Amino acid sequence: MNQFLWLLLLLLGVAFLLRVDFIFYILYVAVGVFAWSRWYAGRALQNLTGERHYRRRAFLGETVEIRLTLVNKSRLALPWVEFHESVPPELRLEQATRQVVTLRGHQTADFIYHIKAQQRGYYQLGPLRLSSGDLFGLARQRHGTLPPDHLTIYPRIIPLAHLGLPSRLPFGTIASRQRLFEDPARPMGVREFRSGDSLRRMNWKASAHTQKLLVRTFQPAISLETAILLDLHSTTYERRDRYTATEWAIVVAASLASHLIDARQSVGLMTNGIDPLRVREDTHEFDEVTGRLLFQAPADKGPAAFMAPAIAPRNGRPQLMKLLEQLARVETAETVPFVEWASPISVGLNWGVTILAITARGDARIANTLHHMARAGFNPILIAVEPDANFALVRERGRRLGFQAFNVTDRRDLTPWQQPQHLSSRSQTR
Repeated sequence: MNQFLWLLLLLLGVAFLLRVDFIFYILYVAVGVFAWSRWYAGRALQNLTGERHYRRRAFLGETVEIRLTLVNKSRLALPWVEFHESVPPELRLEQATRQVVTLRGHQTADFIYHIKAQQRGYYQLGPLRLSSGDLFGLARQRHGTLPPDHLTIYPRIIPLAHLGLPSRLPFGTIASRQRLFEDPARPMGVREFRSGDSLRRMNWKASAHTQKLLVRTFQPAISLETAILLDLHSTTYERRDRYTATEWAIVVAASLASHLIDARQSVGLMTNGIDPLRVREDTHEFDEVTGRLLFQAPADKGPAAFMAPAIAPRNGRPQLMKLLEQLARVETAETVPFVEWASPISVGLNWGVTILAITARGDARIANTLHHMARAGFNPILIAVEPDANFALVRERGRRLGFQAFNVTDRRDLTPWQQPQHLSSRSQTR
């Protein structure tokens, strides 16, 4: 710009010395272009708007398409607009998210890029940085930004065909070999009349057709509500494999929740892990490489103050999305140990609820905690996610204290859970 000012002064001096009209004409044009550039460059981005269009939530492994839309609301054209979208390197598939476009008056331009959902979490996309100026480069570039948006990536879900859970409550919906109760809303077939059968169960139409007295039979029902207690207290897990074990615990919790919701069961989630979103928004920090939300506890509060809120048992697809969203964000921290946290958090649960306690191991303290839950009227089931060569002792201790125990250390350990068998029958074969 300084060079252009010197050029104007030089033209002005030559014009006065030589008294040539053409030089004055060039001077007038140059001054007009300079004034226009200064005026227009300051307003170039005022009428430019941007927006991201994408799915705010994705499952692990999915590719997410993100469309950036730039709209020039002015009647005047923008000679050039450079935009650069900040995308974490571990998420993006394209090498560059920087482009330069020209926008006519009232024109809309779209730019599409893709990201890969490779790890669960809560991620930041953006900000989008915009810069523009005049056609001749006479005025300074003007900069603007589009605020960042966020993407939630759900944890991996392992599909389960069937999962039987014991419960003392009637009228559940998962079939069991032990006919504790029968659900009149789930007819199974007919059988011959026996002495003592209620006349209300008679199938008169089938009886008339077969010339035999037949009564309706119903599927047994065993579980109405399930609460998943997910232990993410960091020191509970071995330091060497802490990250792998806790991520696997979250996968197990998500898989069980998904299966039970698909089976029309009511499922809730309680965890002593922390939810980074509970930290004040203006203090959120995102990893520069992964883009994932990090947890930084304020100096005046400990991690326990940011524990994820409990989700009461409900059924339906919206409940599953709520559970998965929390499981996507939750992180390990040194909050409250399982043995101190589990009993108080379960006080508000209904009597007879099945409690799936997912933790690292089944030591004596955890076994005693689950024993107290069993005596309080709950149906606790221990799911340990760290390998344990002596887990047979844990299983035997659980049997004596009134709960079942499973050592689920990888995907193969979930295979027996996919069979339509009752847990009590499987516990004897593991």
